Amino acid sequence: MSQSQQTQNLTLVQAVRDGLHTEMTNDDRVVVMGEDVGKNGGVFRATEGLWNEFGDDRVIDTPLAESGIAGTAIGMAAMGMRPVAEMQFSGFMYPAFDQIVSHAARLRARSRGRFTCPLVVRAPYGGGIRAPEHHSESKEAFYAHEAGLKVVIPSTPYDTKGLLISAIRDPDPVIFLEPKLIYRAFRGDVPEGDYEVPIGEAAVRREGTDVSVYTYGAMTRPTMEAAENLEEEGVSVEVVDLRTVSPMDKETIVKSFEKTGRAAVVHEAPKTGGLGAEITATLQERALLHQEAPVERIAGYDVPYPLYALEDYYLPSVARVEEGIRNAVEF
Repeated sequence: MSQSQQTQNLTLVQAVRDGLHTEMTNDDRVVVMGEDVGKNGGVFRATEGLWNEFGDDRVIDTPLAESGIAGTAIGMAAMGMRPVAEMQFSGFMYPAFDQIVSHAARLRARSRGRFTCPLVVRAPYGGGIRAPEHHSESKEAFYAHEAGLKVVIPSTPYDTKGLLISAIRDPDPVIFLEPKLIYRAFRGDVPEGDYEVPIGEAAVRREGTDVSVYTYGAMTRPTMEAAENLEEEGVSVEVVDLRTVSPMDKETIVKSFEKTGRAAVVHEAPKTGGLGAEITATLQERALLHQEAPVERIAGYDVPYPLYALEDYYLPSVARVEEGIRNAVEF
């Protein structure tokens, strides 16, 4: 960001809209498509006003057919366009899974580089908003496991716009998961115009010396709050916001751990097979001799995502994050 660049005070969902508008203005190849994204502006109003400005040809209301949305977008991307396909909720993406992993992720390799797939699939994801079934899952590990896909999960308005612009400009497919719990939870300064936040680079949100805590998305806020509370107890917590879970910034992860020797991972996805296990394995492989305690995984439980009454028990709370960090420090 240049010193002369003006800023706006935006929520995370407004930063999504601003990023889309910026790239649609910059590049005529960028189109937005999905259920109710046009005149209605999307279920969370992330595309509000774009249809009025850019019209039917570039803001396309689709049928309720996720496989069709993804398949159409893949064809458009292969032919040189830059589609941004919205899935109304990440839990609705499963009908499109075959298109995403069998075609979008493999197109470059399958064609030996003759074709690429500059596609962004956006989806609100995660829990905490008292939504019904299929609206609150946190299944980022599905996509991080697939070679050929990048997976981005922002936690601030600034990063949201910058990462979305980077995703749209990327020559390969990007799954862009937006933590809807914090869509309107707070505001942050976002530069006007275009700028990029690099995909694949984590951010150290808080420096510390006693323990490294790795997190992303909506869990960044309770993790930061827990770190601040523990500071009052004399525990110095470093918080690393991954921002991109594939490719994962293993250099930053390891560098932090080499400094502290203790670690915890916080994510709302189920514990088993979650990205916390990948982070733990990375620390074992690359920094074992620095390790002072077992890595704590503070995560969702290995059960179907619960409905309203139990939702607050399922998601990692500030208190549960604090307890996990203490376990790592006191071992």
